[in-house]
Amino acid sequence: MNCEGVFRRVSSYIDGDLEATVVEEIELHLKQCRDCTILVQQTRLTIHLYYDSDLVDFPVEVQARLHETLRRKIRRERK
Repeated sequence: MNCEGVFRRVSSYIDGDLEATVVEEIELHLKQCRDCTILVQQTRLTIHLYYDSDLVDFPVEVQARLHETLRRKIRRERK
């Protein structure tokens, strides 16, 4: 496992949605990589901080801009 692999799987790792062998690979990497350890810790902290927060309704204009930005990004990545 390398840093990119941890980055791509961090959410699934935290959620407990990975096979045991992948978890072992990630945990071995985390023992050796301070940057990825910080990434996992900060992601866990962010989830904890926002877990009980209230949902925010964005104005319709903001929603439209966000959706269009996401559509453009997805189209670029598919090319």
